[in-house]
Amino acid sequence: MHGLFNKALQRFASDTYGASLWARVAAGAGLPQPDVEAMMPADQASTEALLRGLSDALDRPRDAVLEDVGIYLVSHPSSAGIRRLLRFCGAGFEEFLHSLDDLPDRARLAVAELNLPALELRQCGPDRYSLSCRPHMRGLGHVLVGLLRAMADDYGALVTLEHREAGQGREVIEIALVLAAFTEGREFDLGARAG
Repeated sequence: MHGLFNKALQRFASDTYGASLWARVAAGAGLPQPDVEAMMPADQASTEALLRGLSDALDRPRDAVLEDVGIYLVSHPSSAGIRRLLRFCGAGFEEFLHSLDDLPDRARLAVAELNLPALELRQCGPDRYSLSCRPHMRGLGHVLVGLLRAMADDYGALVTLEHREAGQGREVIEIALVLAAFTEGREFDLGARAG
């Protein structure tokens, strides 16, 4: 597993709950120091230990913590680059959804070693979609739920999202686009420089 995910956990915990909470979680997971190196490989056991520690420290289920991480990756000011990358995927939420199949390849353009799970979007009916993935770690589909929830808010769309395990390591997110223009959404200027 790439260290970027552990770094995302660190930034989420530190930015949202404070550096001291993260330091306790990192120590409890057996990390030699609280600062995670993003570009170094990380073993799945250390990632699971960090997730368990965060779940315990926040008194929240593991899946809810993962969803919160997905929301954080889009909505927190320190993650503006990720939001910007995702907003380049489409002018509206529905166009964004249709671009998700290409997201792993686009992410590798930014970070060559990054190995995101393949995503497959299927349209199941008018304004209804199914997004499936085979993550390298159980439950990472919940990060996608958080990311989709935050992107829907960003575009001003009203959606319902439901995560389910589909067997053989596959996770599926059922997406219903209730209203594409529910609110104005967050401001985004395609031509503006990243800050």
